[in-house]
Amino acid sequence: MALLEPTELVAPTELGGVHFIAVGGSGMNGIASMFLDLGVAVSGSDRNDSAYLRGLAARGADVHVGHRAEQLGDAQTVVASSAIREDNPELAEARRRGLRVLHRSAALGSLMLGRRGVAIAGTHGKTTTTAMVAGALVGAGLDPSYVIGGSFTGAKSGGHLGGGDVMVVEADESDGSFLQYPAQVVVVTNVDPDHLSNWGTAQAYADGFLRFASAPDVAVLVVSADDPGAVELTAAVRRHVEETGRGPEVVTFGHAADAVVRISGATYAGTGSSFRLSRGDAGGPMTLDVPGTYNVANAAAAYAVLTSLGVDDETAREQLSTYAGTNRRFQLVGTVDGVRVFDDYAHHPTEVENTLRAARTAVDSQPGGGRVVAVLQPHLYTRTRDLWRELADATSIADEAVVMDVCGDREDPIPGVTGALVADAVPAGTAHVTYEPDWDAAAPVVAGITRPGDLVVTLGCGDVTKVAPLIVDALARRSDLSVRTEGSAAPQADAPEPGEGAA
Repeated sequence: MALLEPTELVAPTELGGVHFIAVGGSGMNGIASMFLDLGVAVSGSDRNDSAYLRGLAARGADVHVGHRAEQLGDAQTVVASSAIREDNPELAEARRRGLRVLHRSAALGSLMLGRRGVAIAGTHGKTTTTAMVAGALVGAGLDPSYVIGGSFTGAKSGGHLGGGDVMVVEADESDGSFLQYPAQVVVVTNVDPDHLSNWGTAQAYADGFLRFASAPDVAVLVVSADDPGAVELTAAVRRHVEETGRGPEVVTFGHAADAVVRISGATYAGTGSSFRLSRGDAGGPMTLDVPGTYNVANAAAAYAVLTSLGVDDETAREQLSTYAGTNRRFQLVGTVDGVRVFDDYAHHPTEVENTLRAARTAVDSQPGGGRVVAVLQPHLYTRTRDLWRELADATSIADEAVVMDVCGDREDPIPGVTGALVADAVPAGTAHVTYEPDWDAAAPVVAGITRPGDLVVTLGCGDVTKVAPLIVDALARRSDLSVRTEGSAAPQADAPEPGEGAA
């Protein structure tokens, strides 16, 4: 897939009726929601029904399940993401009619016109950091606009059109979209080579971040002082400033002694953390109710953005401490008989490792301990082909691992690239691995493995998210069967032991 180049932005109210293909997606629905707020006629479609889709319909959008050419109606503009193939019937019909076709990023960029833009990028952590910044700005009374790649926990949309002058967006680097956004403040949480089927090489990927961070409109760059790729980016930006005489103010964050926003004294317990943030003479203690060292770093990045926008130190820390998470970021789905089931979007090896380390902290700090049970669905054939060894190494952190087959999404299968490639490479003597290529069998297999005290986490950005509630259901059935069996005067001869029938 070719990388995108920025296009001229058109104000949303000048686009006519807008039809969104894959409008139920976590990022697209937020943009569609904001167009509705502006009074633009919105229609759209998605291959599956979802809460996102129903939420848009309840607000007046004309939405459909499935893709058909006639669903374009009288739309004058069609919005699609890079995941939509050219043979999609709605996209093909838009081309045939000569309608204006915008990439998702151009539609989002149009919403930023006339606002102070904050664009948050990075290989990992951008959704959480975007949500932290947006939520804190809301709590501080600034009523920002925002579009997040995943909604706040319990919300029906990842987008909001506010009355304030700040707009915060999650900036996706996978296809070059992040170069489209007119932002004055940009964030780079980390630079860890990914999406090389688009970028080609790790150097080209890093160069893309340099272009993003040193764009003419950028006044402030917030960047990690700990991540090696981000440190290299900072050096490159400073060289650019020396050579051209122009460039952003650089605000670094992290544990490093020379970080502008410094993290210190971090401790972790359960699914939370305590630490101190400081910027110059300002700063103080903070707590988070979301797990992991990576979320502490995300909070430091968000604090750097907030204080750069003029939010005072105490308000910034207070509002960040109220952050409750976003959907599919270590999200608790249910607890049955002492088994907690979480769902997480992690799909790159670094993300899988970070999530499983957070899960390990959560079980190690509870009385009696427990095991980490990972349910991994590798995402994309190309990523699995390129990173199967690293995925296997990350999975080894778990005690038990159920590896599913690859979720290909928009890609065609690659011979020899399956979930077994990852499962077979998990180092001996680490996690006990079960390879389960049958999607429908995954939940009962997991239920058969777990025992009280365990923490289960489903991992991947594909349809593995639908497995998490099925695991909860399977555990509930096992529990109900156990109660009925134990309460009977004479157990039924064909009644399986807890977990046996499910496995």
